Amino acid sequence: MVPLKSYLETGRIDVDGALARLMPPVTEPPSRLHSAMAYSVFAGGKRLRPILVIAATEACGGSREKVMPTACALELIHTYSLIHDDLPCMDDDDLRRGRPTNHRVFGETLAVLAGDALLAHAFHLIGENARVPGVSAAAVAEAASVVGYAAGSLGMVGGQAADWLAEGRDVDEGEVQFIHRKKTGALIAASVTAGAILASADDETRARLSEYGEKLGMIFQIADDILNVVGDASEMGKAAGSDAKKGKATYPSVVGIDRARERARDLVSGARALARGLGERGAILGELAGYALDRKN
Repeated sequence: MVPLKSYLETGRIDVDGALARLMPPVTEPPSRLHSAMAYSVFAGGKRLRPILVIAATEACGGSREKVMPTACALELIHTYSLIHDDLPCMDDDDLRRGRPTNHRVFGETLAVLAGDALLAHAFHLIGENARVPGVSAAAVAEAASVVGYAAGSLGMVGGQAADWLAEGRDVDEGEVQFIHRKKTGALIAASVTAGAILASADDETRARLSEYGEKLGMIFQIADDILNVVGDASEMGKAAGSDAKKGKATYPSVVGIDRARERARDLVSGARALARGLGERGAILGELAGYALDRKN
């Protein structure tokens, strides 16, 4: 098996290359808008969601080349959400991935429009996946439906709304779990499920991968919550302690750091068990569960 570090690096390079080909050129009018889009897309990042599309496809016997448009689409949706999340009307953040947030560079209007354009372009790319030989139009349509559901009011956007509405309120663990499952978990789970759909996986495999994705999304968000308390700002590329200042509903604020870590470790064990059920091809997914908790940014 390829070591996880090498797998992640190769995946990041492949996705970056595909994004460079599939994004609108910054020279194409309106160039300022396209520059704002590119600024955030190419600001770095782990490319986790596209790599999950790829890893799930490969775990089902497919190839990364056949799902790259959809993999890139997931990164564009994630990036749009970050641009909007950083806006003054939302979290009002100054830094993202170690450099000024989009609205600090391009202004609020272009930041909003850049996010809108990235979301629209994402679904264009998913549609384009039907042009790839060996990928059925029916599978692409189903993948688009899954991703659209996960990105909307019943998934990521709904989680963002619930997160905002919970600020400054006393919340219990159940409400925090709901926010995390929607805000972060939904799109991560959709990334894994979309990869399985495009690889024509059977229903049992798809169900296993969907459950794995839900657990992985929770691991990532709990880890983010913990990092916001104890992380190194220079490693994270953004300020630490912001969640507490804004009264965010997080696992550490509700159950404490130790209980949050225990909850995340339990989720890692469950995600690894699901990955083992996929055999050797699912080994990378199992390792990704541990990486999600142990990362520094």
